[in-house]
Amino acid sequence: MELSSVAIEGLNLCGDSSRVGDRSFRNLVQITLDILVTKKNEDALKSDEDISTVDSATLKQAYAGLVTMILEAIKMDCDSSSISSALEDCKWGTERIEYFTKNFLDYKPNLEALLARTGGSFPHVVDVDWRLDYYIKNNQMEKVNKPTYLITLKTEEAGKTKGEDVQFSCTMEQLQDLVGKLKDACKSVEKAANN
Repeated sequence: MELSSVAIEGLNLCGDSSRVGDRSFRNLVQITLDILVTKKNEDALKSDEDISTVDSATLKQAYAGLVTMILEAIKMDCDSSSISSALEDCKWGTERIEYFTKNFLDYKPNLEALLARTGGSFPHVVDVDWRLDYYIKNNQMEKVNKPTYLITLKTEEAGKTKGEDVQFSCTMEQLQDLVGKLKDACKSVEKAANN
């Protein structure tokens, strides 16, 4: 597991019992995990009596180190031995390592589920409605005599109940160009998937 120097420094502070007492440490770990699974917000750090005894700069850095460690461990699907090894490198005592590892493993399924739902993706096209209109004339010209396609793409986005519709109009040539580009895109995706 690779952590930044800032995260390692925060973890070193968190493991230092002269800076973060044992009760403060236990509460900090518990509240940090609760914040990450959205049971609490960050105000809980300020309102805890034991944590309030820790210097605010130390608390911020220790909290940032813990959050980074937890998220990296989830991302890399670390087991207890790799977490223990990383925390030993940060000069944590055996009791603190065991306490953190036990709590982390208790929260791991919830954190994995939460992170699996987190992400950005584009809406998926699930349906198309179209209509052919024929313009005979418009305000600028007496005669137009041109077919126009009115197209509505129905989309769906993960985590949302109702997707947004994308509407546009185009000529026959523009529609043929769009269909050709979509076919090319499909071929490229299939080719990339097979490699």
